[in-house]
Amino acid sequence: MIDITQKSNTLRKAVATAIVNLSKESTLEAIREKKVPKGDVFEFSRAAGLFAIKKTSDVIPDCHPLPIEFASISYLLEGLQIIITVEVHTIYKTGVEVEAMHGAAITALTIYDMLKPLDKGIEISAIRLNLKQGGKSDLAHMEKRELKVAVIVCSDTVSSGKEKDKTGTAITEQLLKYSLEVSLFEIIPDEEKLIQEKVFQLKKDQYDLALFAGGTGLSPRDRTPDAIAPLLDKEIQGLMETARRYGQERTPYAMLSRGIAGFAGTALIITLPGSVKGAQETIRALFPQVLHVFDVIKGKRHEG
Repeated sequence: MIDITQKSNTLRKAVATAIVNLSKESTLEAIREKKVPKGDVFEFSRAAGLFAIKKTSDVIPDCHPLPIEFASISYLLEGLQIIITVEVHTIYKTGVEVEAMHGAAITALTIYDMLKPLDKGIEISAIRLNLKQGGKSDLAHMEKRELKVAVIVCSDTVSSGKEKDKTGTAITEQLLKYSLEVSLFEIIPDEEKLIQEKVFQLKKDQYDLALFAGGTGLSPRDRTPDAIAPLLDKEIQGLMETARRYGQERTPYAMLSRGIAGFAGTALIITLPGSVKGAQETIRALFPQVLHVFDVIKGKRHEG
């Protein structure tokens, strides 16, 4: 199974369809008049389809067990065709398209089984996924942005040469996954005055995005949030709430982070933990969704 522990829970939706082709008008009449010997075709097949949706991970090896928050199965009769539509919702880390298609397939197979004594020419065709929403699918509208990006590592030990930088490199590599190239990378001591001077420089040079890594903890030298907070024109509390929630699901110490985020002039400032793992997790929690703020401030809205 694919590792999905790095993903975040989001609302995921999928709609799948399947078609059952009848060969005789009399079969259709038996369904409508509920004269099929094995019972009510639509009610029996709906129950089977719902079971199938919930049990998908039991029969498809690479499917993850997940909570089914909503499932519906509907039917449309067109000529001698029964069109089955299955819709499934979940709030989880992975999508439900296989669950929807599995539900459609088993619904169709149940109909086939119930009708085969009456109609030897019955066939199942066109099982397909019609709609998938949630996760990366919702971000397909996001265009590549030409943003001016800075990464600033705030560390006494790294700036003095006592330790080699790993966090800044990891951040730069993560940003490349979202087509963001870093045009300014610097390492400075965790000094309040130096951090503030750097923020003023970024504002003056009209940077779009600046990530400050380090100094977000509780030690006496962790001063990054204290230095940046007074310089923010508009704080975005939801960003750090999201990052801490994401981190807390993976380590019990994420609640101790004092990270902050917001705009200083036109620059979006985001503070990250100094550890490689902490910085990577914060980026995974926020990106690429956070880039939508640049659409918002330019008056654009995503419809979907």
